[in-house]
Amino acid sequence: MSEERKWQRTEAQWRSALTPEQYYVCREHGTERPFSGEFNDCKSLGMYHCICCQATLFDAQHKFDSGSGWPSFWKPAEEAQVKEHHDTSLGMARTEVRCGRCEAHLGHVFPDGPQPTGQRYCINSVALKFEPAE
Repeated sequence: MSEERKWQRTEAQWRSALTPEQYYVCREHGTERPFSGEFNDCKSLGMYHCICCQATLFDAQHKFDSGSGWPSFWKPAEEAQVKEHHDTSLGMARTEVRCGRCEAHLGHVFPDGPQPTGQRYCINSVALKFEPAE
């Protein structure tokens, strides 16, 4: 079975695998309240993975304090693991980011981050699982 098909699940399967908040954010494209996520102030080194499928998404070395209330990164760990989609919800044009493996909603990317990329990947903590560096 291909890796892509492996992560296609029914709504019932996702609901049973995730907490209600994880389901709301990752499968219904919701957003957690700013400054409420467990990784907003996390300064530990390690890797951030998708809570739904464990794909490697972000390296803590690329994390920065954006003051936005959500964990922010200036680039993904692997470009192929984070996919961008045009989002016009809430009456504005934004770029949504999703997991490249399971399509979980992660957050949005904005062009106001630090160099060298100038990007700010603003990610919901609830969409992430952190693996500390050894």
